[in-house]
Amino acid sequence: MPQVVLVNPQIPPNTGNIARTCAATGTELHLVGPLGFEISDRYLKRAGLDYWPYVKLHYHKTIEAFENAHQERGGRLLGFSVSGSSSYIQFPYQADDWLLFGSETTGLPPTVLSACDATLYIPMAEPGVRSLNLSVSVAVGLFEVRRQLGYLL
Repeated sequence: MPQVVLVNPQIPPNTGNIARTCAATGTELHLVGPLGFEISDRYLKRAGLDYWPYVKLHYHKTIEAFENAHQERGGRLLGFSVSGSSSYIQFPYQADDWLLFGSETTGLPPTVLSACDATLYIPMAEPGVRSLNLSVSVAVGLFEVRRQLGYLL
């Protein structure tokens, strides 16, 4: 099953909404610090509603700690970025992929992007729109992966 990774998320409601999506799909969620909020933040909890017991949550204090966890489990790192080189729709996914998303304000750091096996973008029709909301991007990406791999709800 693919996993979702948020690197340095800053906005609690976005992370809460993503946690809710992960709970609904049985997808593991990895938060990589530093975070722009406390895990106990009331906005984070409110956005995730009462679904937190269903979230398979992993917290890594640093990117290095996350890299160690990834190395133990294996799988490809797929970085989602407005500067990605492949469309997320045309990319062939594998069951052990890790879907990486960066902070709402800066995206994935260059060092993280360069460590990815592939970088993906979500096409947008309006060139004046820089990006989608983080929780929307995660849902769009995760559901395409699930569709391709046959993980239908």
